[in-house]
Amino acid sequence: MPHYKSPIHDPDTEPTTGVLLVNLGTPDAPTGKALRPYLAQFLGDPRVIEYPRWLWQPLLHGVILNVRPRRSAELYASIWTENGSPLLLGTQSLADKLQERLGAGIKIVAAMRYGRPSIPDALEELRRANTQRILVAPLFPQYSATTTATIYDVVFAEMRQWRVMPELRTINTYHTHPLYIQGIADSIRAHWQENGKADKLLLSFHGIPQSYADKGDPYPAYCHQSARLIAEQLELGEDEYQVCFQSRFGPDEWLQPYTDKTLAAWAKEGVASVDTLCPGFAIDCLETLEEMAEQNKHIYLDAGGQQYDYIPCLNDSPAQVDLFVDLIRTNLTGLADLSGLRGTL
Repeated sequence: MPHYKSPIHDPDTEPTTGVLLVNLGTPDAPTGKALRPYLAQFLGDPRVIEYPRWLWQPLLHGVILNVRPRRSAELYASIWTENGSPLLLGTQSLADKLQERLGAGIKIVAAMRYGRPSIPDALEELRRANTQRILVAPLFPQYSATTTATIYDVVFAEMRQWRVMPELRTINTYHTHPLYIQGIADSIRAHWQENGKADKLLLSFHGIPQSYADKGDPYPAYCHQSARLIAEQLELGEDEYQVCFQSRFGPDEWLQPYTDKTLAAWAKEGVASVDTLCPGFAIDCLETLEEMAEQNKHIYLDAGGQQYDYIPCLNDSPAQVDLFVDLIRTNLTGLADLSGLRGTL
């Protein structure tokens, strides 16, 4: 017989409403030893790599995991802080600030899809807090099956072990939310006020294989929609900004234009200065702090560019907190028995 978990019932304690705030993930340390299980979990996800398992698993475990962890560890070491992973620290700080804003009527728990703290462990924490309703809040503005959907896979699989299912809501995408668009636009304006406006603004999103989009993943359309709304807020013409895609992996064609190739081409064409920003990332991480702020900067400058600035993610800023307070309020409206939340939401 399967073992099912039930919420912790205390007749003297009001049921809790929980928010599961989920980011992509991070290794425990910037070492090859720590990277191997992290990459095995990440690259072993069939939503991330859609190759047939009989082909991919031997390649992953026989080749990639014997080479890539050491190389990736060097990159992670370049951004690691004395307190640990920037992605984990930023995600936890955002969760703490949301908890402070929303108060005791709601419990915010941070989790990572890959690595720790895991989604099952975070859900267990919510279960033990007598949680009767849960909002799953992925930190991905633009939905993709490779990010948001894979979080749901783990949540639903874990909840199959719960005898009493909580009321459940999910945030699928917030790529057009006014506070998201405004927050990004305001961060760019603040950078311009302090540093001046560059010749070009490059909005770089994490890429996915083109074949995933061809199969119906809406992610590229959502990225372009977000970028258009940001540009409208900034009153930019079409020749003043560009949407690009970064972080491609493997030999397949990915979404284009590619960020690195675009920056090299701009430099050779005489574009003297570039501002870059990654609207698809809520919290700064390896792909922003190392790939965008360092690798692509050197690509641009080595090709002849003169000035390159990276504008940080919203991270745990007041704009990001305001955005998620609104997302939580909106998505919890309508769940049964919200009386205990009305004072905090």
